[in-house]
Amino acid sequence: MSMLLTRFSFYLSLAGMIFAGLLVLRLSAQDPVPLPPYSPPTNPFQHSVAAAGIVEAQGENIALGVPVAALITGLYVRVWDKVEAGQPLLQLDDRELKASLIGQRARVIVAEATETRLRGMLTRLEHVTDSRAITREELETRRSDLLVATAELSATRAAVEQTETLLSRLVVRAPRAATVLQVNTRPGEFVTPGSQRAPLILGDLTYFQIRADIDEQVAPRVRRGMKAVGFLKGDTQKPLPLEFVRVEPFIIPKTSLTGSSVERVDTRVLQVIYRCPASTNTTLYVGQQLDLYLEE
Repeated sequence: MSMLLTRFSFYLSLAGMIFAGLLVLRLSAQDPVPLPPYSPPTNPFQHSVAAAGIVEAQGENIALGVPVAALITGLYVRVWDKVEAGQPLLQLDDRELKASLIGQRARVIVAEATETRLRGMLTRLEHVTDSRAITREELETRRSDLLVATAELSATRAAVEQTETLLSRLVVRAPRAATVLQVNTRPGEFVTPGSQRAPLILGDLTYFQIRADIDEQVAPRVRRGMKAVGFLKGDTQKPLPLEFVRVEPFIIPKTSLTGSSVERVDTRVLQVIYRCPASTNTTLYVGQQLDLYLEE
C-alpha cells in the first residue's frame, strides 16, 4: 500500500513539473510581430534631407476672424462653396446698432431743419437796409447761431456714417477668392475675436502647397531650389513631384510634436515651401501629412 502511494506521489509530482514547464513556455512565448499596415517610403535619392510636411492651400489657409464678440444671426456658406472677394460669409447681430441708427437719422432731420431755419432768418436780416431795425451785435449772434447749427448737422451726419460703418463690419466678407474648407459655427452661436477655433477656414485650391519642417541641425544642408519628392501617409507607392517655391527665412519652434519620449520639446525647424499642382492624379486634402525627401 505504501509502495502504491509512493508511485502515485511520484507520478503526480512529475505531472506537476511537466505542467509547470508547459505553463512557463506558454507565458514566455512572444506573439509574432505584426507587419506594418503599409511599407515605409523608400528614399529615391542617394543623398537627401528628410522632412515632415503638411498640405496647405495656395497662399496658406485663412482662419477667418470676427471684429467684435457677437451672436451669429446668418451663415451664408457651406463647406466646398467657392466664394469671391467681398462675398458675405457671416452676419453678426446688428439689432442694437440698427436701433441707434434710427435715432441718429431722426436727429439729422432735426439738425437740417434747424440749420435751414436759421439760414433763412439770417438771409432775411442781412437784406434789411434800415440799420435801426437790427443791431450789428444781433446780426453777429444770428451768424454764430447758424455756424453752431451747421456744426451740429455735420456731427449728426458723422454719427450716422460711423454707425453705418460699424454695421458694415458686422457682415464678415471673404478677403479673397477661395474655397470654404471648414465651418466651425452655426447661427445662434456666440463668437469672440481671437478665438482659437476660427468660425470659418478658407483656402485657394487652385494648387496645393507643401510646408516642410526640417530640423535645425540639418538646416545648413538646405539649399534653394532643392528637388523634392513627397509621399502621403499610407500611400508610399505614389511619389508626388514637388516644385520648389521658397525657404522661410525664420526658424520657428516645432509645433507638430509626435509625443515620443525621446523628442525634445525645444526642437526648432526650418520651413521650406513646395508646390504641388491640384491636377495631380493623387487626391490631396488640406491638412494631410507627408514624408519628404530633399535631394542634396
